[in-house]
Amino acid sequence: MIRSMTAFARREIKGTWGTAAWELRSVNQRYLETYIRLPEQFRGLEPTIRERIRLRLTRGKVECNLRFDVNPGAQSALILNEKLAKQLVEAAQWVKMQSDEGEIDPLAILRWPGVMAATEQDLDAISTELLSGLDATLNDFISARETEGNALKALIEQRLAGVSAEAATVRQQMPAVLNWQRERLLNKLEEAQVQLDGNRLEQELVMLAQRIDVAEELDRLDAHVKETYQILTKKEVVGRRLDFMMQEFNREANTLASKSINASVTASAIELKVLIEQMREQIQNIE
Repeated sequence: MIRSMTAFARREIKGTWGTAAWELRSVNQRYLETYIRLPEQFRGLEPTIRERIRLRLTRGKVECNLRFDVNPGAQSALILNEKLAKQLVEAAQWVKMQSDEGEIDPLAILRWPGVMAATEQDLDAISTELLSGLDATLNDFISARETEGNALKALIEQRLAGVSAEAATVRQQMPAVLNWQRERLLNKLEEAQVQLDGNRLEQELVMLAQRIDVAEELDRLDAHVKETYQILTKKEVVGRRLDFMMQEFNREANTLASKSINASVTASAIELKVLIEQMREQIQNIE
C-alpha cells in the first residue's frame, strides 16, 4: 500500500478522570524523526510512545502531542491521619491549659501538614487508556497516509503512461530519422564532391546509425516503467525504491537527449525529463 508521509490525525479520549486528546502530524523526511510533547505527569510514557510509533511508521518527521485536562468534578477522597490529629489536639489543649487563653481551631488542626491528604489518581490505569487511544490515533493516522498515498499513486501512474507514450513516439520516429540523416550525409558528400567507395560509405552510415541509435535506451525506459508499476503494487514501504527508479529514468532520458539529432526527438526527451521530475517530486512524499 502506497503511503504518503504527509498526514494529520486527532482523537479525543474521555474518562472519569477527565479528557485527553492525541494529535499526530507528519511531513516528508528521509528517515523517521519523532518529536513528542507530553504533560509532566506522563513523561514516563515517552519511550513506550516512541516505540509504538517506530513499529508502525518508517519515514517522516512526526510530531506527537498529548493534551490532558483533569475533570474538576472528579474529586479525590480525603484521608485523615487520625493519630497525628489527636496528637495535635492534645498538644493544643496543653498549650491552652498553660495560658488559659484562646480556643482550639479545628480547621487549623486540619491544615497542619500531614493531617489531611487526597488520594492520588490511578495514573497507571489512566496511562493504559491513553496508550489505547494512541493506538487508535495511529490507525487513523496511517489511514490518512494511505488515502493521500492513493492520490499520489494515481498521479505517478499518469506520468508513467506519459513516459510510455513519449518512448513509443520516439521509437516510431527513428526509421524516418535514420533515413533523413542518411540523405543528409549523402547530400553533404555530394556538395563537397567527395567520392567514397561503396564499402567506406556503408561503414560511415553504420557508424552514424550506431551513434544515434536509441533503441537500447527506449527498451530500458519501457523496462523501468514496468518495474515502477510493479513497485506501486507492493504492500511494503516503497519510497526509497521509487526514488532509485527515478534516478534510472533520468539516466536514460539524459542519454536519449544527448543522442538526439532531430527536433521532435529532442522535444520528446525534454518532455520525458519533465514527466520524470514531476514523478520525483511526488515520490519525495511517499513513505
